[in-house]
Amino acid sequence: MINYINKLLLELFPINRSITGKGFIDSLKILVTKKNLKIKSIKSGTKVYDWVVPKVWKVKDAYIKYNDKKIIDYKKNNLHIISYSAKIKKKMYFNELKKNLHFSKKYFDAIPYLTSYYKKNWGFCLSHKKYNEISKFKNKFEVCIESTLTKGKLKWGEIDIKGNSSKTIFFSTYLCHPSMANNELSGPIVLSLLIDFLKKRRNNYSYKFLFLPETIGSISYLKKNFNNIKEKILCGFVVTCVGDKGKFSYVASRYENNLSERLLNKTFKEKKINFKKYSYLHRGSDERQFCSPHIDLPFSTITRSKFETYKEYHTSKDDLNFVKTSEIKKSYNFLKACILNIEKSKFPVCSYPCEPMLSKRNLYPFTRGLAKKKDLNLPSNVLNFLAYSDGRNDLNSISKFIGLNLKNTKEIHKIVKKYGLIQSE
Repeated sequence: MINYINKLLLELFPINRSITGKGFIDSLKILVTKKNLKIKSIKSGTKVYDWVVPKVWKVKDAYIKYNDKKIIDYKKNNLHIISYSAKIKKKMYFNELKKNLHFSKKYFDAIPYLTSYYKKNWGFCLSHKKYNEISKFKNKFEVCIESTLTKGKLKWGEIDIKGNSSKTIFFSTYLCHPSMANNELSGPIVLSLLIDFLKKRRNNYSYKFLFLPETIGSISYLKKNFNNIKEKILCGFVVTCVGDKGKFSYVASRYENNLSERLLNKTFKEKKINFKKYSYLHRGSDERQFCSPHIDLPFSTITRSKFETYKEYHTSKDDLNFVKTSEIKKSYNFLKACILNIEKSKFPVCSYPCEPMLSKRNLYPFTRGLAKKKDLNLPSNVLNFLAYSDGRNDLNSISKFIGLNLKNTKEIHKIVKKYGLIQSE
């Protein structure tokens, strides 16, 4: 596994990716080759909720020359150019150029990563050290960006693994940033490993894996698929920044009590893993979309050092030295444990709207046989059990909601199943 992770990191790291274009698809095909990948798309200019799908950006070359020597070269480091930079070819002095130069205040010798997807602009990123150096140059600089913006399609990848149930667990990640290893590659690599794991076993539940352009990709996906997935989804996870040595963390949903969060907490406890929980107020990846009002899917984001909390984030310091293959494997093993937890869980669904009639099923305490089971407190706990049988709660959660120990909750489960009060699981 370590060799496979290393191979993927080395192949994927140099590719220039953005929210559209060849780099995204090339990376996706390397990552999930022979995994029944479906590539979906949506046309530029399509309105998706409050957004519009952008045009496709292509960059052939970008550089800054001084005295005929390239001092900033996109081909040497693809972070040098602001993603979606417009075409320009012009000579200018530093005082004019500097407004389009950007550096990181966190690292003196790091190149930051910036974008301008939705506003026409151009610019270069460089280290603070390099900025100070060229600020002293007196002659004109030659600035060149060879890029195009054309109508096309925004694309994403989907992989489905069918289980015995149509109830589906979603895993989502993004693949739309240039050369940053932890932020960009650790999540997709972990999902690739999970796909291989699930394909080798028989699963109780179905699984969907999404490889998206961040933000606009998830918004576009939801616009096209929300009505189809809202009844099928059991829970979902956005996976990002899982390749460093930081403490396991997760970003909660708006109300902090959906199935994905309960499953994470349960697995952390079982594995005796110390973790950090972040409020939805500290969101920053696609949990923003999946948990938003009117959507409100049971998602949370699993990460190690959360995005925006480590100084290497969105800089050239997030490189192949920063990310650790052993930590990617550790993150994979944790999410595999989450899958195994959910695979052995049952999520009962009440068969009837409103309260079912128990008397015609002889489920009152005076019924012989059942009357002896006083610790089950029939019919109250039958009705309580059914009240929380909405497909979102496993038996452990129902046990806590109704204040009944797990052993007796399982007995109630047998009773309601015997009398057809819950749908087949």
